[in-house]
Amino acid sequence: MGTIIVRPVQSKADTKKFIKFQWVPYKRNPYWVPPLLVDRRKLIDRKHNPFYKHAVAEFFLAERDGKVVGRIGAIINDNHNKEHNENVGFFGFFECIQEQEVANALFDEAKAWLKARGVTAMRGPASPSVNDDYGLLIEGFNHPPSVMMTYNPPYYQIFIEKYGFTKAMDLYAYYIHKDKVFNDKFRRVADVINRRESLKIRSLDMSRFDEEVKLIRDLYDRGWSRNWGEVPMTLEEFEHVAKDLKAVVNPELVIVVESKGKPVGFGMTVPDLNQVLIKNRHGWLIPAALRLILCKKQITRVRIIILGVLPEYASSGVGVVLFYETGRRSVEQGYDDGEASWVNENNLMMNRGAELMQGVIDKRYRIYELPL
Repeated sequence: MGTIIVRPVQSKADTKKFIKFQWVPYKRNPYWVPPLLVDRRKLIDRKHNPFYKHAVAEFFLAERDGKVVGRIGAIINDNHNKEHNENVGFFGFFECIQEQEVANALFDEAKAWLKARGVTAMRGPASPSVNDDYGLLIEGFNHPPSVMMTYNPPYYQIFIEKYGFTKAMDLYAYYIHKDKVFNDKFRRVADVINRRESLKIRSLDMSRFDEEVKLIRDLYDRGWSRNWGEVPMTLEEFEHVAKDLKAVVNPELVIVVESKGKPVGFGMTVPDLNQVLIKNRHGWLIPAALRLILCKKQITRVRIIILGVLPEYASSGVGVVLFYETGRRSVEQGYDDGEASWVNENNLMMNRGAELMQGVIDKRYRIYELPL
């Protein structure tokens, strides 16, 4: 075998190789959902993706005898380090053929790049951040991932741990079914809290979409920014994400909770588009759009992305009502089951909420760390 060469992505041709290599490890995997090529380009576009206004990154290709055998990204997110008073870098976009030697070469290059810039640890995978593709799948390989969740071969865990990475945090994905989510106690408790706190629950108002985005961003930043690893998105980042979601969101499943006229929490649940996109094997945009239009009724599952309340209302029980209403609306909209993901293993409120909905952990993801 020839020498492995790891080099930076430097041209449009390299960028194309970097993106398309993601298809190589999953060629015969029936559970992998191909991403849209246009979305992959957006993620690594350092000129137009607003994430890179507060972050620096380098992307690398591993080649042997002129053939791409792996890829990786090295990222320093200044906003993360400011938010958490840390000095860490991240690796992401990791894909590799089934050879430890190739993985080691990729990690060596990412480590050297980060170390040269003064960070003290390498954490990941984050592609490129906590608000994008995050975590390595370590349990639950025999099911396709939900929309906007990651998937990877089992051998990635072996490669990462053999290199010397250790666990920093596990993330849970809960499976929830409509036949189990409700019980009399759940209904009674939600009703009592609803009356006690004078709650009003409303749907996303699409006619005021821009204003709603700003409100939800404010709630998100105030309610979730202190969670482990979370980083508030800039307004430009939030609007960038909202623009992509606007075309596919069901406004009945994006809800705002008000207590005595004050917004105190929100929930965002989206149809699991991956049930349709799994058949879009080349990642092309137009075939994907046509499939989503023609096969919309085949989507029977949702993904609960965010549920939560402001910290000062965490002990009020408002979260219980938010959980209940999310489940009720999902069933009312015709969905049979769903996934609540992801939830940090140390997020007691969200884990208890998922368990209250009779959720069962069926996938686990892991964030790793390596001192530099």
